[in-house]
Amino acid sequence: MFLFAGFFYFVSMTIFSKIIAGEIPSYKIAEDENFYAFLDIFPLCEGHTLIVPKNETDKFFDLDEKYLAKILVFAKPIAKAIEKAFDCNRCGISVVGLEVPHAHLHLVPVNHADDLNFTRGKLKLTPEQLKAAQQKILQELA
Repeated sequence: MFLFAGFFYFVSMTIFSKIIAGEIPSYKIAEDENFYAFLDIFPLCEGHTLIVPKNETDKFFDLDEKYLAKILVFAKPIAKAIEKAFDCNRCGISVVGLEVPHAHLHLVPVNHADDLNFTRGKLKLTPEQLKAAQQKILQELA
């Protein structure tokens, strides 16, 4: 909500802002003053993690330069943990941004280029499987 010309306007928060605010539960991986990392609940593969700036901005390259510079530094230890936690060649990175109007970065364990194909079906993991994936990454971050 914000005040403009004497009127209150209600601005709808994105689902990511609601997750960051704790209004929607998530499988949190890491957080600092600028970013929040959590598991994608409809992942391309187990361990698929989203890095979201706390500053709600629709398009990734509309982010302020300080966020663009810091997001990869924030993501690096998470990517390294994903590589150790899952059977993968490397941790792939992607910016798509079509499903949620809030800038975000995908970190995905990959073995082939097609592992980053967002047009294929997503996994439907159980809460137990998501919790196990979260714990694998957190253990490697520790």
